Amino acid sequence: MNVTSAQIAAAPKVVLHDHLDGGLRPNTVVDLANDLGHALPTTDPDELAAWFHRGANRRDLALYLECFAHTAGVMQTVDGLTRVARECAEDLAADGVVYAEVRFAPELHTELGLSLDAVVEAVLDGFRQATAGTDLTIGTLVTALRTAAVSRQIAELGVRHRDAGVVGFDIAGREKGFPPTLHLDAFHYCQRENFHITIHAGEAFGLPSIWEAIQYCGAERLGHGIRIVDDITIGADGAAELGRLAQFIRDRRVPLEVCPTSNVHTGVCDTVAEHPFDLLKRLRFRVTVNTDNRLMSNTSMTGEMRALVAAFGYGLRDLEWLTINGMKSAFWPFEDRLRIIDEIIKPGYAALARGSAPEA
Repeated sequence: MNVTSAQIAAAPKVVLHDHLDGGLRPNTVVDLANDLGHALPTTDPDELAAWFHRGANRRDLALYLECFAHTAGVMQTVDGLTRVARECAEDLAADGVVYAEVRFAPELHTELGLSLDAVVEAVLDGFRQATAGTDLTIGTLVTALRTAAVSRQIAELGVRHRDAGVVGFDIAGREKGFPPTLHLDAFHYCQRENFHITIHAGEAFGLPSIWEAIQYCGAERLGHGIRIVDDITIGADGAAELGRLAQFIRDRRVPLEVCPTSNVHTGVCDTVAEHPFDLLKRLRFRVTVNTDNRLMSNTSMTGEMRALVAAFGYGLRDLEWLTINGMKSAFWPFEDRLRIIDEIIKPGYAALARGSAPEA
């Protein structure tokens, strides 16, 4: 049965790769910029949204990242950070997301004197305000910039706030020339503290980045990870032959945090239909579907699912499989993951299959 647009919108969703500073509401960017005296390309929210989308859609990761100067630039106060986090949670809940891991780089939000701890506390407060009394659960990931030298400090920051909702550590930023092994001290600290690790790897750079992330740095998930296809050969008969790294990633069920629309915008492929997502899914890699940056890529979880349905003809069972993949791969406690799968995700998809809407 073909899945309808209404069913996609109503489906329970899980997102593991969503950047806080990549998902602001345009009017919030304008408001916060006005409060701080931050100059924007335009103060019209609709024009600003279009500017972000045009700027990000330049088929180059380095160019894509330039847009964040304006979003991170206005997230410099406790009230501003709390507002952005609260609205992020509200927008995810309105999109049918029942579990999210939202990541951000605390070091980008200290320009006006906030301490790193104050930054994290403000974001966690915003998430708590918006999720109270809802079906949405949010885990927070602290991200260090791979081009900077404070990753150990950020890892320690995450561990300090683990009981308040920080669930793991990440590094992000320009991948080429900045391998994850530059931050071994931070990763080894996380391992000693039994703290979860995900690493941006295999987005704009290839197999060496993925190999280092897994084998040297202890990554439990790969942010993007799609360049693993460079280790897969498709024969004349259509059969796939996996190299040793690809085989290891699949055998170990290492989750891939795939962000199709963002990957188009950063030049991985020209269209979602040409994205390796479906190949990886057919080969039974642990693929998950994610938004990356909702403002920059003008997307949502509903939008990502619609794009996959349009490109590959997926049905409800495919979307449910991808959603459960995401929940299985979350850094939330095991018993809570099972509860969300058994009490929210599976009943929600069963209701859609029967032709009724999931219960609110």
